[in-house]
Amino acid sequence: MLQVAFIRENKETVLKGLAKRNFKNAEEVVSNTLLADEERRAIQTELDTILAESNKLSKDIGQLFKSGETQKAQILKQKTLQLKEKSKDLTESLQNKAAELQELLYQIPNVPNEIVPAGSSEEDNETVYQEGDIPVLHEGALPHWELAKKYDIIDFELGNKITGAGFPVYKGKGAKLQRALINYFLDKNTSAGYDEVQVPLMVNEESGYGTGQLPDKEGQMYHVTEDNLYLIPTAEVPVTNIYRDVILQENDFPICKTGYTPCFRREAGSYGAHVRGLNRLHQFDKVEIVRIEHPNNSYAALDSMVNHVKGILQELKLPYRILRLCGGDIGFTSALTYDFEVFSTAQDRWLEISSVSNFETFQANRLKLRFKNSEGKTELAHTLNGSSLALPRVLAGLLENCQTPEGIKIPEVLVPYCGFELISNN
Repeated sequence: MLQVAFIRENKETVLKGLAKRNFKNAEEVVSNTLLADEERRAIQTELDTILAESNKLSKDIGQLFKSGETQKAQILKQKTLQLKEKSKDLTESLQNKAAELQELLYQIPNVPNEIVPAGSSEEDNETVYQEGDIPVLHEGALPHWELAKKYDIIDFELGNKITGAGFPVYKGKGAKLQRALINYFLDKNTSAGYDEVQVPLMVNEESGYGTGQLPDKEGQMYHVTEDNLYLIPTAEVPVTNIYRDVILQENDFPICKTGYTPCFRREAGSYGAHVRGLNRLHQFDKVEIVRIEHPNNSYAALDSMVNHVKGILQELKLPYRILRLCGGDIGFTSALTYDFEVFSTAQDRWLEISSVSNFETFQANRLKLRFKNSEGKTELAHTLNGSSLALPRVLAGLLENCQTPEGIKIPEVLVPYCGFELISNN
């Protein structure tokens, strides 16, 4: 959430950033926000004046009673009762106006970093890096959903029977390979200095608002209505919320966390060939990295996270590219996002497998995540997160790109984790 003071002092910058996002009604929403803030501050000023006057009268009343001037004291006492009634009304008005202002602020996305390219869709994203040779597959190579059936390692129909579409069952070597990837990702992250945490798979409403999933993505989250809890769409939500309402010291930075969780997304309206098999699921596994940083270091940290994910993909020997997302494709809370995509040779297309983002102070403002600077003043921290990595499409890429006539050859780096070198029917 943007700070209203920032919007007030940088209105043109905010409007320019929102225009880069193609945010509709930006002028109207920003104007309404600033008007609500002016009205809130006016009410606050009037309330402060009345409370100050009431406090002064209370002292005067005490002095009058001491001096025996009871009649004057009673007159002033009557006036304080009127002031109390007025302050009560103003307090209610202030709360209503503050709630109105909060709702308006929730509608405004983050201002993109200046290097974010303009654009309206994923077609306008910039490719900033590409590495790896796209393999030439043998005749009769199959997409991963056919490979899963051929080698009996993932059962989509069984998952549909148990739960519904988008909830696959991993079997045999498929389950072992899935577990191997999780452990490999976690080991890579912890060896890079990220502390591993295991977090709840459901969060409360405050946590959803804290990292920006609510109200923006409410329809995409599974909601347990009886208890008003939400199944997490990513470990970013519970891990970052560890630091909600926390005041850090400068020497606490950097804070680096990693965690594995299943993730749950409704993905309402998703259908077609592009979401077949593992390409888009309602439940999937992901290993996440989260950083809490001093504002002066957050973009260096973002570069470090990008290089960390690059290192993992290099070890897996998967062809990949890195995209800088344009204003029309960047997430609601992000100031700058890099997407990683793996090329699926069998599907002849790129599959998104990771997003690495800097949110600057946007999440921290919602979370009230602050730190004491060297002067003893309180500032908002910067938050960052990245997939390291999301498993379904990594697995899809591995199955498709590593297939041979003899079977699926496991990348060397994963063999110690899964205990086999080949998935085949033998």
